[in-house]
Amino acid sequence: MARRTPSFACQSCGAVYNRWQGKCEACGAWNTIAEEPEVAASVPAVQRSGRKGRPVALESLKGQGTPPPRLVSGIGELDRVAGGGFVPGSIVLLGGDPGIGKSTLLVQASAALAERGHRVVYVSGEEAVDQVRLRAGRLGLSGAEVGLAAETNAENILATLSSGPPVRFVVIDSIQTMWSDTVESAPGTVTQVRTSAQLMVRYAKQTGAAVILVGHVTKDGQIAGPRVVEHMVDAVFSFEGDGAHQFRILRAQKNRFGPTDEIGVFEMTGRGLSEVANPSELFLSNRDAGAPGTAVFAGMEGTRPILVEIQALVAPSSLGTPRRAVVGWDSNRLAMVLAVLDARCGVRLGGHDVYLNVAGGLKIGEPAADLAVAGALVSSLTGAPLPADAVYFGEVSLTGAVRPVSQAPARLKEAAKLGFARAVAPVPGTDKGEGALRVEGVSSLAGLVAQVAARAPRRAAMPAKEVSHAGEG
Repeated sequence: MARRTPSFACQSCGAVYNRWQGKCEACGAWNTIAEEPEVAASVPAVQRSGRKGRPVALESLKGQGTPPPRLVSGIGELDRVAGGGFVPGSIVLLGGDPGIGKSTLLVQASAALAERGHRVVYVSGEEAVDQVRLRAGRLGLSGAEVGLAAETNAENILATLSSGPPVRFVVIDSIQTMWSDTVESAPGTVTQVRTSAQLMVRYAKQTGAAVILVGHVTKDGQIAGPRVVEHMVDAVFSFEGDGAHQFRILRAQKNRFGPTDEIGVFEMTGRGLSEVANPSELFLSNRDAGAPGTAVFAGMEGTRPILVEIQALVAPSSLGTPRRAVVGWDSNRLAMVLAVLDARCGVRLGGHDVYLNVAGGLKIGEPAADLAVAGALVSSLTGAPLPADAVYFGEVSLTGAVRPVSQAPARLKEAAKLGFARAVAPVPGTDKGEGALRVEGVSSLAGLVAQVAARAPRRAAMPAKEVSHAGEG
């Protein structure tokens, strides 16, 4: 008998090595590499025998088959992120920080689908059945016909799902607690997570049931376990939020059946998660319109326009290296905007601490926020509050020019609906606005700096050494 070669796998990213080492070269984590036993049942019997496979029938792209209808839960924000509902036979991986509300959202979705006549099964590997019942009781969903089970063996779960009427919706909470008899490894290891996920994927494709897998996340916000699990599933949803805020954001990071830039906004209440139909109004409900250093950004998240407040604080620094703190935005993008303000507009912020925050706990990723961030920074430096009835959007280039952004009409329409009177936006490619909304075009960042500096009170006006070229352009 040939001697078995030991295999070592990183329990964080799934990288495989032929010997143990302290640091994983793939993800950089320390002390995460452990020996993985050989998978005895990983090779099918037909493949071991050497027999050739059989040819399969090829079909044309012009198929006449009608796709089955989606499973619509009735929770509008969840259905929006899923692309209009869950596709039968699909498998979704849902990740989020502990206590963010993943189980609460899935219990509400399970109850909503059960009330629509679908057979729903909720399998918990972390909580007992009584604990799930207590959560359902707090949410007022005890009367929903949802099948509950507390089980971690994948084969037992599949046998349960295969018995009785066909199951339409399955929740596995969580995939890290599942284990299979086919491999000799502890639950939560790379081999067990990969094998259990593969069994659930095979079940979903064969039966047409929509399966939701709950995944743990690391301290960096990434879903724990091997990255191959994210490639095996059809969609990856991330449930984001801050414990200090009541808002929760459901974001699609991968979706084979819908857009990947959609978000759903929820509010955590005493009765569970409630939908936020107009998140812009909620994000701007408690803003201080007269304070310097704040600007309203008209952004886009998928097909939905969202208005959010950008807050900036610029203070003199006593440190050799000034502090740069960012919450809700890309820190590299902030460094670029600060460099453009210094090099192209003469705004000297090298001796100041800069703090930037996106109010409400929302994370912004699009470069259209450059103009709003720059306006908030200059407003905080000069002490001049920006107009309370104005919104800002536009991308700032390294030359100091303000570039147009996509979906400007939708941004302007949302701003007009919320009562804003004007929008500061790029000159080319921007429409005239909606109704009473007036568009003030800016072609360069220096022009915006000059407008803000002109509004500064005389006693707090910027010294010439801080704004040496603000009036240019």
